[in-house]
Amino acid sequence: MSTHYDAIIIGSGQAGGPLAQAYAKAGRRTALIESSHVGGTCVNEGCTPTKTMVASARIAHLTCRAQSYGVQFKKSSLIMNMETVRKRKRDIVDSFRGGGENRLKSTQGLDLIMGKAKFTGPKSIEVAINGSNEVRTLTADEIFLNTGCSPAKLDTKNADAVTGLLNSTTVMELGEVPRHIVVVGGGYVGVEFAQMLKRFGARVSIVQRSDRLLPREDPDVSEAVKQILLDGGLDVYTSAQVTDVGNVTLGQIVMSLKLSDGSIKSLLCSHVLAAAGRVPNTKDLGLEAAGIEVDKHGFVKIDEHLQTTNPNVYALGDVKGGPQFTHVSYDDMRIVRHNQLTYANSGEKASIQNRLVPYTVFMDPQLGRVGLSETEARSQFPGRKLKVAKMPMAYVARALETDETKGFMKAVVDADTKEILGFACLGIEGGEIMSMVQLAMMGGMTYDELESGIFAHPCLSESLNNLWGFLE
Repeated sequence: MSTHYDAIIIGSGQAGGPLAQAYAKAGRRTALIESSHVGGTCVNEGCTPTKTMVASARIAHLTCRAQSYGVQFKKSSLIMNMETVRKRKRDIVDSFRGGGENRLKSTQGLDLIMGKAKFTGPKSIEVAINGSNEVRTLTADEIFLNTGCSPAKLDTKNADAVTGLLNSTTVMELGEVPRHIVVVGGGYVGVEFAQMLKRFGARVSIVQRSDRLLPREDPDVSEAVKQILLDGGLDVYTSAQVTDVGNVTLGQIVMSLKLSDGSIKSLLCSHVLAAAGRVPNTKDLGLEAAGIEVDKHGFVKIDEHLQTTNPNVYALGDVKGGPQFTHVSYDDMRIVRHNQLTYANSGEKASIQNRLVPYTVFMDPQLGRVGLSETEARSQFPGRKLKVAKMPMAYVARALETDETKGFMKAVVDADTKEILGFACLGIEGGEIMSMVQLAMMGGMTYDELESGIFAHPCLSESLNNLWGFLE
């Protein structure tokens, strides 16, 4: 026997939960299936816990700098209580998760089912209920995938046998500061964790396969990020490939690196953090039974309306590939909600094409970016006359007053139309400054209109009066 629903959502991430509520409130009988915990990666293993710990690391950093602000302590040594850091992180996660779970359970017409889902046909699913031998069969007119991604394993010799190998989830459960941790991967996740752990008191080495950190950014941004980390006492190895890793003794790991000149370097450490990418949670979903195709990496193939190769199934969030950000997942939900509930089969359908996607890397100082980088703009518009403005944060009054002058702001504009094509801010509250420029871009403002705005002195936003004087 099977139970029929109007809609089934698999995964309760930042798209799945709100979409399930929207369907239920629209009078559709809805099932939300979650295999582990409500809230998805963001609440449980991503944004919420990591930014909580980043905040603790920043307080530690500022404490070490206190004397330069005229604040002195009788005892000079910094002691990190990782149990307190971990408890604070857990408490906030529990609060967020519990609130989300309560909202779902109280939504009329919505069934929250804890278990593992697997397709048995184009519109049918089996759910193995957690903690029991029960298996339920469900069918639905529409099915939505929001199963997300998981940390990729360290792809190197002997990695599976190493004790002390961590990923972005397990590293946050350490009860003490690592003696020396090697972070494999110099992308957004690796950079955030590396700086955080260094500020907690660990010795930290970053190993990056490509020739620079954050390789999706402009070279000058990547170089500035690297210099900030070097100045903070981290060791950075770029163009370095991990060739072998293994335990020497209990609590001792040796890692072999092949450097760009062909030489081999060995690192002796206590822990290794694998932070080189994430893989989609599609392997055990039985997608082939539903006629749902994936690419060579396992990401679900979709069209501009998030529809899969099965016309009754849609994919939202990280599982479909592309930028892996919580706000992208939530916007996917808005698109599907609009197309399937608001307009149904009439009106203009929303699309993921040409979305203006911002993001912030929560290192310190933050890197906020929206639109095109200089590299992307020159590649996409070879015949367009472009100008670039780059201003050091040391020219920003508020940054000077707070002694937070690292980094710079950078904008790319069309010289003829004055359209803002992209913006990056590597600096104090870079994500918030970026968001102001994003609003200007969304509203179609030209850079000279932004330049002429009156911003309160001495706020960081005031820098948007001065940036455009550096256009070249």
